[in-house]
Amino acid sequence: MRITHEQGDITTAAVDAIVNAANSSLLGGGGVDGAIHAAAGPRLLEACRELRRTTLPEGLGVGDAVVTPGFDLRADWVVHTVGPNRHRGETDPELLSSCFRTSLGLAADAASRTVAFPAIGAGVFGWDAEDVARIAVETVRVWDEENPAALHEVRFVLFSAEVRAAFARALDG
Repeated sequence: MRITHEQGDITTAAVDAIVNAANSSLLGGGGVDGAIHAAAGPRLLEACRELRRTTLPEGLGVGDAVVTPGFDLRADWVVHTVGPNRHRGETDPELLSSCFRTSLGLAADAASRTVAFPAIGAGVFGWDAEDVARIAVETVRVWDEENPAALHEVRFVLFSAEVRAAFARALDG
């Protein structure tokens, strides 16, 4: 599997699935979550409300993931995952790793070959970009070893040059 990184807008990524750094309500928010909801259109919110009404009445747990269609996005699928919030004491790196691992599995289950990730947790959830990059890259590499040929490409699409540099260092290390 090829692992790449770029600075850009994940909502315009030409991939089969994009990963949303969602909040547990799945009903939109700020940052990446808000941008994905805005770009996907109102049907994404409707799909997330249906998930809450049926299978996830308490919301999505930290480290878990769920898939919806991409609706108005270029991507066919959105994999929503809830990152750990360091400001709330959610400091276990395994929770962050679970976001990446679970999202990869669901993307592969949806027959995706290419997946784009943001830097889950590296925004308002308070994780250091270096830690996120290291955990993300390590998790993707291990997942690929355990699931050979399941995905063709994982692309980290990062909002800032600083975060992109952290991922470049993690990929080189």
